[in-house]
Amino acid sequence: MLGDNDAIATIAVKDLRAARTFYGDTLGLREQAGSDNPEVIMYRSGASKIQVYRSHYAGTNAATVVTWAVGGDLESIVQALAAKGVAFEHYDLPQLERQGDIHVAGDGLRVVWFKDPDGNILSILSTTRE
Repeated sequence: MLGDNDAIATIAVKDLRAARTFYGDTLGLREQAGSDNPEVIMYRSGASKIQVYRSHYAGTNAATVVTWAVGGDLESIVQALAAKGVAFEHYDLPQLERQGDIHVAGDGLRVVWFKDPDGNILSILSTTRE
């Protein structure tokens, strides 16, 4: 039913100005022009879309809201984000060990987590299977 349709990641934020700076400038997402709703910013990320909208419930989710699969570029992206002031989250998770900011699993999974200004959890991952 939905398997042939594109999905849009939807992220609640309290401050659209701070979100525009973070998602556009810090993460480098491309803002899509043409939205007539002042409470929503739509971004392009590869072939995907990310919708950022103002909500009183921003940052209340304790789980990851969006993940980017980046192949072999993980380390360079982590370095670039750290240079822009992004702080990475560190979690004690079974079967993952940390190498610096990157969590590594034996099956080739490498992942980092970080938060946007509202506390939404975002992640970037790479696997040897990509």
